[in-house]
Amino acid sequence: MTEQQLAAAVADGGRLRALVLELWQRTRMDWGFVTDRLAQTFRKETWLGAHERRFVGEVLFGLVRHLRRVDAALARARKTTKPPKDLERLLALLVLEKLIEPARAAKLETGLDWSAVAGIDDAIAGERDRTKRLALSASLPDWLAARFVADWGDEAEALAKALNERAPMTVRANLLVTTRDALRDELAAAKLVSTPGKWCDTALHVETRTNLFALEAFKNGALEAQDEGSQLLADLALDGAPPRPLVVDLCAGAGGKTLAIAARLSNRGRILASDVDDKKLDELRRRARRAKVSNHQALHLDDGRWPRELDAVRGTCDVVFVDAPCSGLGALRRNPEARWRLREADLATFAARQLEILDGAQALLAPGGRLVYATCTLLRIENEDVVAALTAKRPELHTVPIARPELARGASFTVAPHTHGTDGFFAHVLRRA
Repeated sequence: MTEQQLAAAVADGGRLRALVLELWQRTRMDWGFVTDRLAQTFRKETWLGAHERRFVGEVLFGLVRHLRRVDAALARARKTTKPPKDLERLLALLVLEKLIEPARAAKLETGLDWSAVAGIDDAIAGERDRTKRLALSASLPDWLAARFVADWGDEAEALAKALNERAPMTVRANLLVTTRDALRDELAAAKLVSTPGKWCDTALHVETRTNLFALEAFKNGALEAQDEGSQLLADLALDGAPPRPLVVDLCAGAGGKTLAIAARLSNRGRILASDVDDKKLDELRRRARRAKVSNHQALHLDDGRWPRELDAVRGTCDVVFVDAPCSGLGALRRNPEARWRLREADLATFAARQLEILDGAQALLAPGGRLVYATCTLLRIENEDVVAALTAKRPELHTVPIARPELARGASFTVAPHTHGTDGFFAHVLRRA
């Protein structure tokens, strides 16, 4: 079935519509990760074919991404403040995405001006207040739209629009197993089209929709799913490092950056990868075995306390990489529900924790060692302001210029979907005197 045929089937009712509405209602209960909710549903609902699964996913993501725009369209169509029904929201999204005609929606839900729904984007474009216009067009909470306008100025609308689009499927060629060209050929032999990333020489964008984890290239460790911006961060960590460095990945999680750093080092040197989540470290260990990584050690930070292996290297590390817990707003393309789960008050909590982690991390640096602070957010309060607070407290730490100006914004590494086609990432490099 085509996308339009599936949209018509959903609009007209039946099993598929019921499933979409149930997923939407469950999603709004806690704004949990949409990807997790879809995976759980698809394992259970075995009657769904590949096209149906893809369509259901796109509709659910669309409702999350365009909630305020949809509600504004329905308010315009009704001319009252009555809360919209979920079926109205579903039909409005299908109209706005041009998957069904307004006339079809009018037959299903009477009493609404569906032509007014279809014209909402022109109405929003006429809004003179920049923050309000951004909040409606990109479906953002008012506070987040205001933050984007304050931090990004004339770029705010382009940034917010790009964050609301679907992210590409990007993989990293594991240099311990293959090269990017060889991986592209292997994917082509499996009838998958891929194109090289523009900024990182290990990045490939896979254009053909597929289950990456079922590929032989994944099973033999030749590739890892990783955004191109994230791959660039791993490269940044090693810029200027000695050939066999001692590296600490302090907030390693499941090890995406650890594995990329190890591959760049060809398993030379030593990487201590730590995290407070032992389950994520178990995943790191499994991934490392598949990726042929042998120069790492996974260390659990029990209740945040450093293990003896970290204490033993205080003052001796060449690189300390801190991919700190953050709001994650740079990854809204992949996790659009975060905008509704997050509160503005959370930002100050994140910033305080980030500064605390960095202040502990700097104690690991050898003289001349480099501290790389990274986040997947694009807000000043979690990025530049945290760096400023740390350097005010630790004047022996000095900013290292970003070697590639095309990846810099001011003194910091910054990539974003509207400028680089990547998720949004920030990093700042400091060197101990």
